[in-house]
Amino acid sequence: MRAKLLLRAASAGLLLLGVAAVPAVADSSPSASPSDDSDAPTSAGTSFRTAAEVDQGQRATAGASTGDYLYWSFPADAGQRPTVKAKVKLPGSHASATWQIDVYDGLRRRQACQYGAQTRTAAQDAGAVELSCTLRTVRAWSEPWADDPLPGTYYIRLTTVGLTAADLGLPVTTEVRVDSKDIGGAAAVDGALSEPLVPGVAVKSEAESGDEESDSPAAVLSSIEPDDGWASGWWSDRWVWTGVGGVLAALAGIGGYALTRGTGRPRP
Repeated sequence: MRAKLLLRAASAGLLLLGVAAVPAVADSSPSASPSDDSDAPTSAGTSFRTAAEVDQGQRATAGASTGDYLYWSFPADAGQRPTVKAKVKLPGSHASATWQIDVYDGLRRRQACQYGAQTRTAAQDAGAVELSCTLRTVRAWSEPWADDPLPGTYYIRLTTVGLTAADLGLPVTTEVRVDSKDIGGAAAVDGALSEPLVPGVAVKSEAESGDEESDSPAAVLSSIEPDDGWASGWWSDRWVWTGVGGVLAALAGIGGYALTRGTGRPRP
């Protein structure tokens, strides 16, 4: 009886100790991390070597003067489609000027923009100008002669072109942000096409479904193909060589079996 009472008292003590320890554990838990923009650079480089490093999702700021070349760098991995956005706050009084944003890869090759306002002209006395450049999807491999974007460091260059001498040196404030969309398998390249690049292929499927008549111009366009058919179809030379190889292998097996059977047993 006394052992049971001692056991119950010990259990109650441990329970109270656990309840008291909960607030202490909660107090010792780390607080929420600050915003990513708190670590973002507040100045830009003046060349590729001195480019300010910025992570994706951060908003980097920098004060500069018109006529300066501003550089930032950011990482991009395979399967991502980076979008670079820049905003330039202009002084109160200025003439018309054209601003441009360029993106270079780690080999300092200028990358083309899929879409976006890469170059914009700020009207006279405009308060700000916004630029945007969406790159092609970063690939995991590429041909040596191609300019395809590859994983690595990318450089942003922001500057003004066609500036009058009277507006050189005017103070401006710039903001740059890089965001990526994970494309993944939607942009994977395996060297094969689901359909040949022929005008009217998409329209042909609609015609076959009964939305259009079979003698429509779209259906006629879709039927254009080489006399021997498309190499990317289900039938190609590889099937011919596969069949020939199978026949030769079968003949070699039969010949080997006959030769072995004929020489393996001594004649009486």
